[in-house]
Amino acid sequence: MDSYNVQVLEELAEWQKKMKKAPSFVNRMSKRLQVRINSVIPEKVHQAFTTAIREMVRVVLSGASVITSKPLTGLDLYTREAEVKRKITFYRNTSSAEGAVTGAAGLLLGLADFPIWLSLKMKMLFDIAALYGYDVKDFRERIYILHIFQLTFSSQQHRQKIFAILEQWEEHQSELPATMSEFDWRSFQQEYRDYIDLAKLFQLIPGVGAAVGAIVNHRLTQKLGFYAMQAYRMRGQTRQMISDK
Repeated sequence: MDSYNVQVLEELAEWQKKMKKAPSFVNRMSKRLQVRINSVIPEKVHQAFTTAIREMVRVVLSGASVITSKPLTGLDLYTREAEVKRKITFYRNTSSAEGAVTGAAGLLLGLADFPIWLSLKMKMLFDIAALYGYDVKDFRERIYILHIFQLTFSSQQHRQKIFAILEQWEEHQSELPATMSEFDWRSFQQEYRDYIDLAKLFQLIPGVGAAVGAIVNHRLTQKLGFYAMQAYRMRGQTRQMISDK
């Protein structure tokens, strides 16, 4: 095994350990506070948020699958991941610039950051999937992408549940939703909103919005790309283990 593969396995093992780590005291208290806040929000508001996120993501998924390249085959892991890292850098820098522009423009354009940034993040995940050799036109691959998204932008408690599914993805195939409507959009939007609300709120403040938008989009897009790399590494490792049996 070459040095790069050894490095990948070590990085993957460290990430897997982090995903399984029990929530800290701060994590637990933050989650309890979020649950209390969500409990006083009217059900109609929750339903409206869920519907809006569901439709927004479905549109993005449909569009991204049309313009994403075909699955990449025939490359060694080092060359493949060099391309993946270039994609992450591109989307990270693009998201950072977009966050700075919308943050500097004030409240109205700042609100537009949400769907624009969401589109960039989803398109990045589609490109990464294709670079790892997966066909995003396959419905199941889009569900996998949504799980990576949830894994990145969730509380540690919810993250552990999503990680358990990704870790044994092949075994969970029969449990996947048959249609996008059956996906748990309520948990998806609530965890995502709770995770980024505070950071994105500061983006709407005049004078600091541009800096906050750039930093937040840069950091979280980089994190999403890193998590996607680990998730596909883990999936590839699992497939190899199964084929070796």
